[in-house]
Amino acid sequence: MSSQSSPPSHFNRLFQTITELVLCHSPSGAETEINRWLLQKFQALGREVWIDAADNLIAKIPGRAAGAIAITAHKDEIGGIVKTVGDAGRVEVRRLGGAYPWVYGEGVVDLLGDHQTISGILSFGSRHVSHESPQKALQEDQPIRWENAWIETKCTAAELAEFGIRPGTRMVVGKHRKQPFRLKDYIASYTLDNKASIAILLELAARINQPACDLYLVASSKEEVGAIGAMYFSQRQPLDALIALEICPLSTEYPIEDGVAPVLLSQDGYGLYDETLNAELRQVAAAAKIPLQLAAISGFGSDGSIAMKNGHVPRAACLGFPTQNTHGYEIAHLGAMVHCIELLHAYCEA
Repeated sequence: MSSQSSPPSHFNRLFQTITELVLCHSPSGAETEINRWLLQKFQALGREVWIDAADNLIAKIPGRAAGAIAITAHKDEIGGIVKTVGDAGRVEVRRLGGAYPWVYGEGVVDLLGDHQTISGILSFGSRHVSHESPQKALQEDQPIRWENAWIETKCTAAELAEFGIRPGTRMVVGKHRKQPFRLKDYIASYTLDNKASIAILLELAARINQPACDLYLVASSKEEVGAIGAMYFSQRQPLDALIALEICPLSTEYPIEDGVAPVLLSQDGYGLYDETLNAELRQVAAAAKIPLQLAAISGFGSDGSIAMKNGHVPRAACLGFPTQNTHGYEIAHLGAMVHCIELLHAYCEA
């Protein structure tokens, strides 16, 4: 596959699926919109699917023999959480997951009220100011922080209360700003972490019919705030292994190249992955002639490393696709996602 070649039809299908997923708001703990969409998709594929008490969405494919593995991809996205509903329609938020206001920039954000979603403008203040104004320091000396930003709604306190905007309300980038963009065989978008991995799960649900053992495809909840959903699921469902699907950050500090080759991690910020499971995945990739990169990274965690560190699963792995601008306007090659699909399909039915 080459970024210069004509995009295959499956790239187009994958791009469309990711687009639909990205446009489903799903900040951690407020994932109802994406749940509805995913339920319909998994049911249309004829899969047994349910939502558990921790808001994980789970599809099960019965296996040929005893045992069970899970492949997870978290369905929640980063964003903000309302701290204060102030006067004159101004709402203060704090980060939910690894969100930074300077990444979003000034512009439209959506507040997911209890009764109605409303839009406001993430604001940092005017630039035509002197050192008498606090915004001057933000121009010259320090990055913008959530404490220096606010959301301008132009609503009264009574109107905001009627919409159900309150401390704890979730904030995400405005839906019209989330429309993915195509760069040849690359997709650029907010929330590829981890909507693109959910698209991979759906493709696996469509392709895999006879896994070696019971297979659980888990769209996990609240990963960005501590892998809460995966921890709950893996504590209650006995598993022989768990494979987390993720983005993989591109940075000069890591030996990871952009392009079509997925990345298999040996270690992240939470600990080691299982070498035996990684070896099995490497063998399948080699037999199927699927390119694969290996890396150990920091400043990162997944459902797999967190579940394994806490003793919920005996073996875990993390397979990701190289991604620029992680936790921002992310860019990734669709070919790397297709290779993730092919590798996991081959592994599950081996």
